[in-house]
Amino acid sequence: MKNVMWFKELSRKSLAEAGGKGANLGEMYEAGFPVPPGFVVTSGAYFKHLDANNLREPITKILASLDVNDNDALQKASEDIKRMIIEGQIPRDIYEDILNSYRRMNDMSGRQVYVAVRSSATAEDLPTASFAGQQSTYLNIFGEKEVANAVRECWASLFESRAIFYRVQNKFEHMKVGLAAVVQMMVQSEKAGVVFTVDPMTQNNDIISIEAAYGLGEVVVSGSITPDTYRVDKNKMEIADKKIAKQPWMLIKMEGKNRKVDIKDDMQGHQKLSDMEIKDLAKMSARIEEHYQFPQDIEYAFEKGNLYIVQSRPITTLDKEKKETKKEGVKMEGKSASEAKILLKGLGASPGVGVGTVKIIKSSKEIKRMESGDVLVTEMTTPDFVPAMKKAAAIVTDTGGMTSHAAIVSRELGVPCVVGSQEATKILKEGETISVDGTHGIIYEGMLAAPEGKKEAAAAAGTNGAGYVPITGTKIYVNIADVDQAERVAALPVDGVGLLRAEFIIAGIGAHPRKMIVDGKENEFIDKLAADLRRFAAAFYPRPVVYRATDFKTNEYKNLDGGEKYEPHEENPMMGYRGAARYIREPDLFKMELKAIKKVRDEYHLKNLWLMIPFIRKIGELRAIKESMQETGIYRTKDFKLWIMVEVPSTVFLIDKFCEEGIDGVSIGTNDLTQLILGIDRDNTTMAKAFDERNDAVLRALKIVITTCNDYGVTCSLCGQAPSVYPEFAEKLVEFGITSISVNPDAVERTRRIVLSAEQKIILSRLSALTKNIADDKKKTTAPEDD
Repeated sequence: MKNVMWFKELSRKSLAEAGGKGANLGEMYEAGFPVPPGFVVTSGAYFKHLDANNLREPITKILASLDVNDNDALQKASEDIKRMIIEGQIPRDIYEDILNSYRRMNDMSGRQVYVAVRSSATAEDLPTASFAGQQSTYLNIFGEKEVANAVRECWASLFESRAIFYRVQNKFEHMKVGLAAVVQMMVQSEKAGVVFTVDPMTQNNDIISIEAAYGLGEVVVSGSITPDTYRVDKNKMEIADKKIAKQPWMLIKMEGKNRKVDIKDDMQGHQKLSDMEIKDLAKMSARIEEHYQFPQDIEYAFEKGNLYIVQSRPITTLDKEKKETKKEGVKMEGKSASEAKILLKGLGASPGVGVGTVKIIKSSKEIKRMESGDVLVTEMTTPDFVPAMKKAAAIVTDTGGMTSHAAIVSRELGVPCVVGSQEATKILKEGETISVDGTHGIIYEGMLAAPEGKKEAAAAAGTNGAGYVPITGTKIYVNIADVDQAERVAALPVDGVGLLRAEFIIAGIGAHPRKMIVDGKENEFIDKLAADLRRFAAAFYPRPVVYRATDFKTNEYKNLDGGEKYEPHEENPMMGYRGAARYIREPDLFKMELKAIKKVRDEYHLKNLWLMIPFIRKIGELRAIKESMQETGIYRTKDFKLWIMVEVPSTVFLIDKFCEEGIDGVSIGTNDLTQLILGIDRDNTTMAKAFDERNDAVLRALKIVITTCNDYGVTCSLCGQAPSVYPEFAEKLVEFGITSISVNPDAVERTRRIVLSAEQKIILSRLSALTKNIADDKKKTTAPEDD
């Protein structure tokens, strides 16, 4: 085996010579990706160094009797082995090859260059194993002797305590793992970070997750700061959402050394990558994933406007069990999530709920204080923390993003984790009991109990007779308004919330929204609305919750504090200033609702909260509403759906145009639609008997809407009680192809049974027709021919 191999000599098959990192860089270099040039000091050179200095036997002897769970013994063994390797003399031929290769790199550049020297283990970057951060990397190395010394330091780092621990835990033989050293021209990045070509939390293959920071990318990988996070729709290559983080400092090269430099206050909260850079990076990352035919964890850097790929490896945390788990350090009997006090919020980085007592660990030297079932709280983990992380019921860090060390290792270990909380080490107290929701990024005071509703649902699922819940092809949603009923209703056998009414929540806030703005209480309104929306979304998670924006009529708004001042008088409020028309004339009020939705989705990571627009009359209204959404930072994506209500005959006639304009779902409001089609006020007692959703005119309108939506692939629901009262009405809806039906809580189970019966009747009818057709065809083929 050669001592040195250039990137152009390597491919993904060169794992034994170049290690995972070196092999991947060679593969990408040859495939034409923008990889900075470099060479690899092979694993063969590492083994030659061990043999030339007679180190195999003493290293093996030290490791043979080592108990890796004894932290003091582990640290001592690591220091002794590293010292032996560093004090060993590099064989002359290897030393000369390193120096000559570095000189050649200088000749290619026309100057003496700075390089990064990175460790590349022969067992790393495999789809089944993660050696993230276990060996050393040295940045901005300058000079021939310095490069050779950095290579030797990399060799020694194969025996960092964290690396020894990991190999023992995963049954890798120490002396069979080699270490290559990648020597690569240094990119002096103005901004850099990490890309995951699938969403690291949800494992959604349609989302590319990008993290970015100013300066060298090491701050993102190590989790030293909380980076910007951008999510890109892989199919459309459109930005789905952004989370901009405040970055107080960055790492840059100054006077030949890496320096920590403060960032100007007015720049700290800026978006790090431009939208164009985000899209270009996403496209490049998708190409790399396509090349490897496997989801990738990619490190990148921008220098003087140019994009460079400095590393790519397979994501190692895929196909882990995705279900919600509870990792307990103490008995789980306590408050529900809706009742518990929220202490902190951060980024949910590893799903599940962990409960235990806080153990604040300031450095890896303190990890022996960790006991099984503790909640590990620290500024940011490093690879040295892994033994403590394995003991933790949950992990909380001050800094870091979804691709930081803490996030990646927590997902691999299956430990609930929240990163980027900013001040966990300051707010949380040693010894207090907390609950860590790693799915939504929330830390609660005390112990969380499984919601009563979920216990009841689990019990119901295991019963027969009255407790039997039929499965239907048509989804059964629920209508809800009272936040105090969220957990109870969530226990019912429903597929989600088809209609979350805003009016009850707004009434609970008490004041007219315009008065809240005039009084300078806009944020108070947003926070109160978001708090209730959070409870609904959390109770039903991960089932969808479709929030219908405010549909107060003017006479109803007048009942709120300040309403008399801000609402006009209308003779017929039912057909007046309401729904979409109000949002367009008063976009600042509508945007308060949008900001509350965004807060719940971004800060609490409850992506199951969607939006529905009521009483929409014209296509232009939909366009204006979408503009308000975009101005607020809300976009239609794979996990955010925009629905409209179909309550007005004009919407029925224009349903194909609405679908073409871009919507994800409709909900037919049979009460308003029926009265407007029939011209009957449903509250008029004289005409009450004539008000009937089963009227042919109404059924024709429903058929138009449902079949058109099906043609366009748009979800079609119906909210109203008629399906639970009239079985023949439910049968018509199923026959037309309705996607879902949303009813009040008391009608959920009855509606399920009615819908099941309707589906069965239709299936039997179609089978009967099919059988008859087959029989008729047979008669035709067997009939005797005329002479």
